[in-house]
Amino acid sequence: MNIEDLQEICKALPSVTSDVKWGHDLVFSIGGKMFCVVGLEQAPVTCSFKVTEEEFEEMSTRPGFKPAPYVAKYKWVWIDDITKMKKSDWKKYIAQSYELVKEKLPAKVKKQLG
Repeated sequence: MNIEDLQEICKALPSVTSDVKWGHDLVFSIGGKMFCVVGLEQAPVTCSFKVTEEEFEEMSTRPGFKPAPYVAKYKWVWIDDITKMKKSDWKKYIAQSYELVKEKLPAKVKKQLG
């Protein structure tokens, strides 16, 4: 796994936008809300994403994972090296994060997205 793989997974989802925030994080969003944040200046490459409430505690205690700084209260986890998960797992968790964020969007924004 590398940044390009993550970009490919994220951009394959409908209506995704991306930009660089805080000078060093590649952020993927749906309807203006983040669902995946990739650290561009860290080596190894890090990433944060939203998980379900049920998964949060378990994932936060896995080796290489921890609650994501600033957004843990919203059930985001942070992984210290993106190569620690298989591509199939990334596809699952990125799609899930996307859906979790998308469901919380205002009805008007959802309608605009189609």
